[in-house]
Amino acid sequence: MMRAICAIMILLCSVCGRGNAHELRPAYLEIRQSGNDVFDVLWKVPALGDQFRLALDVDLPDDAVAVAERRATFANGSFVTRWQVRHARLLAGKSITISGLDSTLTDALVRVEWTDGGTQVVRLTPTRPSFQIEPRQSALMVAVTYGWMGIEHILTGYDHLLFLFGLLLIVPGLRALAGTITAFTVAHSITLALSSLGAVHLPRPPIEAMIALSIMIVATEAVKMSRGEIGITVRYPWAVVFPFGLLHGLGFAGALLDAGLPQHDVPLALFAFNVGVECGQLAFIAALLGGARFVRSVRSGRPLLLKARSIVSYGIGVMAGFWLIERSLGFL
Repeated sequence: MMRAICAIMILLCSVCGRGNAHELRPAYLEIRQSGNDVFDVLWKVPALGDQFRLALDVDLPDDAVAVAERRATFANGSFVTRWQVRHARLLAGKSITISGLDSTLTDALVRVEWTDGGTQVVRLTPTRPSFQIEPRQSALMVAVTYGWMGIEHILTGYDHLLFLFGLLLIVPGLRALAGTITAFTVAHSITLALSSLGAVHLPRPPIEAMIALSIMIVATEAVKMSRGEIGITVRYPWAVVFPFGLLHGLGFAGALLDAGLPQHDVPLALFAFNVGVECGQLAFIAALLGGARFVRSVRSGRPLLLKARSIVSYGIGVMAGFWLIERSLGFL
């Protein structure tokens, strides 16, 4: 049984290592009106090294005429293409498709912006590779789009999930856990809002490295607890988790800023994204607690959980250490 647990941890670490924290990067399409009937197009595709990219392309309406030559370059892990098109009807009611999306595992975020400030943001998936441009996106569509974006971000953000996993290992009792999660939620909501609104701006690489460090600290406390040692994090988890939550909020804001905020619906989009993050976070915690409860209900379940606690704690710490080194080297 112990060998099986070790094998599972190695597999999880290898998957997280290949995925890093947020390597499931979406493609990004921005169509911005720059004249009466002229649009600037920005197309970013995740790069595979410095010479290759995902085989994704934008299919604009046939009557959209290119008025400037395409300019393409590799930059910051993406293949970026810019060009201009002209369309007499301002593209309203027209469909746009991301060809090749149905053959990948990634998504595509699309942002359409008009000169009057109207914005449409859409998330395309392999099962839904096209959408129709609307003159103005409804409040409901903004809330749904950004809510799902928040859910997807937390459930594919392995570093945030491992941090939550570590909290479950060191916080005893549901009451203490509820207070700790509340402190984490309040903290990351503050920095998410401040960073998204431009009030706070910090470079992303050091923030990502500090997030990895926060996971290491929680994992270290979990290892100590499995040995019977009670540290300050275990005694006052909410006080320690709050500053860590501020860091994680800055990480959440990075994903939100990549997608952009609709100019006329900034509060709604920000609120919906945060609600999505919370829903994904609570779903993850509920799944772990439900799994632990099931294991305890079977014979020898409790001793198995006690043995697994130490192994899982070390696994989380090793993974966080790998991320810390990798991310630190990235900005040195």
